[in-house]
Amino acid sequence: MRAAIFRGPGELAIEEVPEAPPGPGELTVEVRAAVTCGTDLKSYRRGHPKLFPELPARFGHEFAGVVGAVGPGVTGWAPGMRVVAANTAPCASCWACTRGRESLCENLEFLNGAFAEQVTIPAAIVARNTYRLPGHVSFASAAPLEPLACVVHGMAESGIELGDTVVVHGAGPIGLMFVRLAGSRGARVVAVDASPVRLAAAAEFGAHSTVDISGLGAAERIEAIRAETESGRGADVAIEAAGLAPVWEQAVASLRPGGTAVLFGGPKPGSEVRLDPVAMHYGEYTLKGVFHHTPRHVQTALRLLESGALDGSALISGERPLESLVDSLEDMAAGRGNKYLLVP
Repeated sequence: MRAAIFRGPGELAIEEVPEAPPGPGELTVEVRAAVTCGTDLKSYRRGHPKLFPELPARFGHEFAGVVGAVGPGVTGWAPGMRVVAANTAPCASCWACTRGRESLCENLEFLNGAFAEQVTIPAAIVARNTYRLPGHVSFASAAPLEPLACVVHGMAESGIELGDTVVVHGAGPIGLMFVRLAGSRGARVVAVDASPVRLAAAAEFGAHSTVDISGLGAAERIEAIRAETESGRGADVAIEAAGLAPVWEQAVASLRPGGTAVLFGGPKPGSEVRLDPVAMHYGEYTLKGVFHHTPRHVQTALRLLESGALDGSALISGERPLESLVDSLEDMAAGRGNKYLLVP
């Protein structure tokens, strides 16, 4: 079968690999929809120590499909069932899991290989983070389940209340989901980006206003953002959804006194962020780092998709064959699209 194989930064290609039957506790899934994401792009360009500790490796983790084969010992699943799975499962026994911090699990089991005709779901993920996909939810809509679950986690940490002003810094796929969910919580949402195309998408997702920061200096950006908040005071909640150190700084600087910054995007290793300790002290800011998801967040994300509160396919810029994977990642990097749907 055809599958994407990652051999190191910049080395990603579709190759012929042997099919393998599922092992004990595993499921083999015929992939009907796989979508690109920002983590794919970062991994393609610089590697990823958590996702790819050993190379070469299969590539991709956002998908939905149909069960093709069931491994020994698996119950509740049968060939032909529509299925969607998260990309990890926590161990339930390490210090983080026993303290209810499953996103920080020391023994996360990862899934890779979604950009292929078939993918094998590891036993731990089958047991703890794999779900039946209702017939009314399309494969394309369900495929971005994992990033939606991460956004659900960010929302749970945000403390957003009715009537709050929320500024979302970055209007890529993650930012768009934050725009939609913050608005559904009754917040007034401001989307910030340097791309008019992405800002237009944010408006479609429910942003009440947008700020184009292209061509502006750091101080000018903060002034333009604050102008969209009540009395120019700043955001009740600022969400960083770009994964860039300067945008982390921008998000914190956009807060009102007593505000909360959700620092969601992951900057590259070695990044440094400058913060104003005087502003933090007298402004009583709260800064929250948010990483990954838990099974509870995944279940909530699936309910959002099932109810129609969010349609994952609305994040997709186009549908392409599997062989267009690298081109799709490059188009994402150039800002020509958000996510691409690859159909094996």
